[in-house]
Amino acid sequence: MSTLRDVISAHTDLTSNSAAHLQRLVAEWQLLADLSFADFLLWGAVKDHPGRYVCLAQVRPTTGPTAYEEDQVGRILEGEDAKHLSVAYTEGRIFREGDPVWRGDVAARHEAIPVRRRDRSQVIAVAARDTNLSDTRSPSHLELNYLKTADYLVQMLTDGGFPPPLLPGEPTTAPRIGDGLVRIGADGLVRYASPNALSAYRRMGVTGHLRDRDLAELTRSLPSSPDVGADAARRIADALAGGTPRRKEIEAKGATVLMRALPLRPGGKAAGALVLVRDITEVRRLDRELVTKDATIREIHHRVKNNLQTVAALLRLQARRVGSPQARLSLEESVRRVASIALVHETLSQSSDESVGFDQIVDRVASMAVEVSVAESKVTLRREGTFGVLPSEYATPLVMVVNELIQNAVEHAYPPGQEGEVVIGVERDGDHFRVTVSDHGKGLPEGFRIADSTRLGLQIVHTLVTGELRGTIDMRPRAEGGTEAVVDFALQ
Repeated sequence: MSTLRDVISAHTDLTSNSAAHLQRLVAEWQLLADLSFADFLLWGAVKDHPGRYVCLAQVRPTTGPTAYEEDQVGRILEGEDAKHLSVAYTEGRIFREGDPVWRGDVAARHEAIPVRRRDRSQVIAVAARDTNLSDTRSPSHLELNYLKTADYLVQMLTDGGFPPPLLPGEPTTAPRIGDGLVRIGADGLVRYASPNALSAYRRMGVTGHLRDRDLAELTRSLPSSPDVGADAARRIADALAGGTPRRKEIEAKGATVLMRALPLRPGGKAAGALVLVRDITEVRRLDRELVTKDATIREIHHRVKNNLQTVAALLRLQARRVGSPQARLSLEESVRRVASIALVHETLSQSSDESVGFDQIVDRVASMAVEVSVAESKVTLRREGTFGVLPSEYATPLVMVVNELIQNAVEHAYPPGQEGEVVIGVERDGDHFRVTVSDHGKGLPEGFRIADSTRLGLQIVHTLVTGELRGTIDMRPRAEGGTEAVVDFALQ
C-alpha cells in the first residue's frame, strides 16, 4: 500500500508543509476515532478536478464498530456522494446535516470537518467522521464524556489547534483512550475520570473519587519526590494554558503511571484539558529486570574473558619452559585459540545484547596473526567485505574457524622471508555467508582433502564448520595460484 505522502503527491496539489501537517494528524487521530466511536477518513481535493476528492488515509475505532469493513484509501468521491465534503472544503465549516447513508446493511452518519494548519486559514483537507449506527442505544456516562471531548478536539481540528505540535523524540503510541482518561475544566477541576484512570490514580495512593478535585495539586502530592510532583503539576497547568507538554512518568507508592496532557480549546477558548494516563508499573518492572539480567550477562562474559586470558597466560608461561620445539609450538597455537575465544567474550561484555560486531573481532585476530608471523615471513592481511552483527552462538565457532584458516595461510602459504598477502573475504546475502581465506602462495599438496587432513587446526575447522555452523568448507587451489578456503553457512 502507498504511504500517505505518496497518495498526497499522486492526487493533490498540497504543499510539503500541508502534507507534514496531515502526517502529524494521522499519527494522532486514533484518539479522535476512539473518542468518537467512529471511523475517520481523510479526504483531499484531486488536482485539476474540482469537486472530486480522494481518500488519503483511514482509521477505525477500537471502541466501537467500524462503518467500513474494506479499506477506503484511494477511493474517489464526486457529485452527490461528495456533497458533505464539498461543503466542508469550500465553505470551511463542519457539515453535520443530512440523512444516514447506507452501505449494504450498515447505516452510517456522515460528518465532514475542514482541516486547517495552525498558521493558515485555508482548508487543506477534510476529515470525515463516519459513525456506524447499527448499535444505536442510549449512551453511557463514559460514552457521553468521550463524545463531548471528541467534539472539543474536532472543533480544534478545524481551528488548526489539533494535532498538537510535533515534539522531537516524542512517541505517539501511548497512552491511549482505553488506558485511562481524565477531563478537567478550565478551572483545573476534574469533570470526568474513566474507571481505568481512577484505578491508575488509586494505585498511586489516591483514595475516593477524582471528580471535582484539582488534578494538578492532587498529582503534585503523590510522588515521594517533590520535584517530580511539581513537574507533573506544571505540565497539567501548561495544558490548561494551551500548551502541549511532553509525556511524564510518575512513580508513587510503588506504581508507575505515564501521563499525557492535551489542551482543550475549541474556537480558541479555554475549555480545560484532556489528561490520558496509563498504568505502566509492570512494564517498568520488566524493564528493570531486563536491565539487571543484561548487566549480569555482561559481567559473566567479562569474567569468562578474564578466565580465558588467565588460561592463555598460563599456557604462554608453560610454552617458555618447554624444551621441545614441537611442544612449544603446540602450546603457542593453544594460546592463540584461547585468545580468539576471549575476544568474543570481551566484545559481548561491552554489548547490551547477545550479538557482536564481528568485523572488529576478525581484524584483531588478523592483527595477532601478523604479529606472530613477523619473525618468519612478511605476510600482510586484508579484509574485503563486512560480516556485520552476528549472534554469539555463531561468533564463537566462526572466530575459531577464521583464526585457524588465517594461521594456516600465514604459516604454510609462503616460505620464511617471502612477502605475501592473505585476503579474508566475506559475502553476506541476508542470513547466508560465504567466507574465503585466500593467498597467492605455494598451493596445496596433490590430492588434498580437508576432511582427511591430520593437522589439528584443519580438523578443528572442519568439525566447527560442519557441526557448530552447520555449513560446508572447501579448500582448493586458486586458478591464478595459491589456495583458497571457502566456508558457506547460514544463520538458522
